[in-house]
Amino acid sequence: MKLSAPIFQLKRRAKLMARDTKLPLHDALDQIAREEGFARWSALSSHMAAGSLSKTILSRLDDGDLLLLASRRGHGKTTLGIQLLLDAVRVGRQAVFFTLELTDAQARKQIQSLDEGTPRVSDTIDVVTSDEICADYVVHHLTGMKRGTLAVIDYLQLLDQQRSKPALAEQLTVLKAFADRTGVVLGFISQIDRAFDHEDRRLPDIRDIRLPNLVDLGIFSKACFLHDGEAQLQNVA
Repeated sequence: MKLSAPIFQLKRRAKLMARDTKLPLHDALDQIAREEGFARWSALSSHMAAGSLSKTILSRLDDGDLLLLASRRGHGKTTLGIQLLLDAVRVGRQAVFFTLELTDAQARKQIQSLDEGTPRVSDTIDVVTSDEICADYVVHHLTGMKRGTLAVIDYLQLLDQQRSKPALAEQLTVLKAFADRTGVVLGFISQIDRAFDHEDRRLPDIRDIRLPNLVDLGIFSKACFLHDGEAQLQNVA
């Protein structure tokens, strides 16, 4: 989705609105965001951050990496994951989106909304929405794909939600071994614990990953944390 003006001009417009109407700045920013087609300013800024950040992340990913993409709800983690897939396709890599959160129609609509390039590449992303998604399912689906294939899993905390599936720690061990062996890159969209306090820290970090079950997060090689339009990519190991 293209903005009517650069983001710095939209911020300036919000500041003028806040001054002229006596609105709190955050309300003025949200009003500007709604005019641009977003529910609130954080969604707009996250959308713009994902567009510029994804190419940087993609260039820093190595074959076999396990990547965490983590934020609170509405701060851009899914947008960034999908943007990464689009960028991967544009440079000739295979891309797969596994989602336990979205329906097929919802996933494709979100992917298409971010596809602003010409020619259109969103239809070449493989979207998988089966309730059976787990480590073994992902491995089976990705077996035979080229090194450097990028798969994004939406999302980490749902992989073992069904009691019939192995524990999350076991699944990550399987997926890590598969990535090491094949060179496929696996990205995991992840929730942040509600205890994260933006007043204390600008961005969440690895300590804030919500883990209903014990997992050694050192199994991930890289992580990107997002909040309110800001983001930071870091090495985990």
